[in-house]
Amino acid sequence: MARPSKLSLMSIESLIKLRDEVTTALTRKADELKGQLARLSGGDVVGNGRVGRRGKLKGRKVPPKYRSRKNPKLTWAGRGAMPVWMREEMKGTKLKKENFLIK
Repeated sequence: MARPSKLSLMSIESLIKLRDEVTTALTRKADELKGQLARLSGGDVVGNGRVGRRGKLKGRKVPPKYRSRKNPKLTWAGRGAMPVWMREEMKGTKLKKENFLIK
C-alpha cells in the first residue's frame, strides 16, 4: 500500500485507516508472542504476560489449628498474621503459640 511520506499530508480518513491497520498488526503480533510464551513456559499466559499457575491450596479452607483459652469460639488456622486475641492472651504471660493448639 502506497503511503505519502508525511503524515501531515494525509486525510483524516487515511490516518484512521492507517491507525486501524497498525492496531490489527500489533494485536496479531502480540497474540503470536503470547502463544510462543505459553508453549515455552508450559502454562497459560494471562494479560500481563505472566504464567497463570495457581497454588493447589490457595483459597482452600483449612481446619483450625489453634483455639483461644478464654473464648473457645475464637480459632485460627495458623495461616497469615497471628490474630489479635492470641497476642493479647500471650502478652504478659509465659504462654506460647503451642499452648493454644487444638488437641
